[in-house]
Amino acid sequence: MALRPIRIAPSILSADFARLGEEVRAIDAAGADYIHIDVMDGHFVPNLTFGAPVVKAIRSATAKPFDVHLMITPVDPLIADFAAAGANIITAHVEAGPHLHRTLQAIKGHSVKAGVALNPATPIESIRHVIGDVDLILLMTVNPGFGGQSFIPILDKIGAARAMIDASGRAIDLEVDGGINPQTARDCIVAGADVLVAGTAVFGKGPAHYADAIKALRG
Repeated sequence: MALRPIRIAPSILSADFARLGEEVRAIDAAGADYIHIDVMDGHFVPNLTFGAPVVKAIRSATAKPFDVHLMITPVDPLIADFAAAGANIITAHVEAGPHLHRTLQAIKGHSVKAGVALNPATPIESIRHVIGDVDLILLMTVNPGFGGQSFIPILDKIGAARAMIDASGRAIDLEVDGGINPQTARDCIVAGADVLVAGTAVFGKGPAHYADAIKALRG
């Protein structure tokens, strides 16, 4: 198996919201590859977080890619807002609407990368027929809606997603989100993941520890 570069995407859901721009600059300096932005609507998931104006407000804090995870439904009407706010990758859920292919095309229509997210119980087969349209697959290893949850061990699903990507011949990120710490990160990497989202594991001990936390997740 070819070695894949491992990228770390700290989730600002665990950052200090009163200092959000500073937190983004700090994780950039600490070695983050992507800035993961969890957008929740209080409807598709039981929490309410950021809107496009917040994304726009922190865009100037870093040149790193904004990895925007939309946990909202309906998702299509807000794609343009997040693209305009500075998203580089916009990820929508399989479960969030009836027309996944249309949603992915809408994302790509704004010249940003298109991601697709799957909840823990959603089978990987649900995206087989859109694999040609995605740039990132996000596998949730917790039920979405809150940070700080325990990892659900769906390593076989990560492996199946890696096999699907390899068979496609396309350069698609395989991202895992939920309960990621140095141990679960290693398990996910072995299973085939190459982008790791982490909130508590990066932000938990404060800015002085961000660089060490990110390094520990890379293995």
